[in-house]
Amino acid sequence: MPKVKMARKSTHIDMTAMCDVAFLLLSFFMLATKFKPDEPVVVSTPSSISQIIMPDTSIMMITIDAKDRVFFTVDRKNVAATGGKDSRMGLINDMDEFKQLGLTDEEKMKFVKGASIGVPLNQLKSFLSQDGPTMKELEKTAAGIPIPLDSVSSTSNELADWITVARNNNPFLRIVIKADGETKFGGYQKVLRTLSDMKLNTFSLITNVQAVPPGTAAYENAMRGDTK
Repeated sequence: MPKVKMARKSTHIDMTAMCDVAFLLLSFFMLATKFKPDEPVVVSTPSSISQIIMPDTSIMMITIDAKDRVFFTVDRKNVAATGGKDSRMGLINDMDEFKQLGLTDEEKMKFVKGASIGVPLNQLKSFLSQDGPTMKELEKTAAGIPIPLDSVSSTSNELADWITVARNNNPFLRIVIKADGETKFGGYQKVLRTLSDMKLNTFSLITNVQAVPPGTAAYENAMRGDTK
């Protein structure tokens, strides 16, 4: 008995709904994403084999560039433990009151939306009063935050001022140092001495991850799956 051949029908999938969902997701991410502002300096961090991932909230970052200039910033994320207030706005409000800077609300908002600060406090108001392009140009020639080499007790150690006010505003801040691979020892010394004098001996260093060299103890531990 001859077999009856079934007519082949093409499979048609309506992709309209999927396209709609894709464009809705794309629109959502474009509207909801907050772009990170450009850092005032380009820092090429040294490499290490450490693979510890830093948390992305409650971070106080001290940046040292190849010219030993020091910049300071804190993250923008709200901190539930401190009532959910914006950490950067709280920082600049407290610094303005502490140093009597006379900042306007517009200048404070520029600080909140900006990146790291690398100008002396007596120039901060003038710096924040500029427009965006002018601020970027001034950042390129900024002198960095003044730090003496003698002691944190000196009134000219403005890094200590920033750290003190930031920790008073958010005591849960983690200290992170991001230094250029070409930074000289003097650049590190100023920052480390400031932290030491303030009894802040726990901090992290940001580095680029590189492969573990074969034949080392770390390589053997990695082969055994030991992450300690």
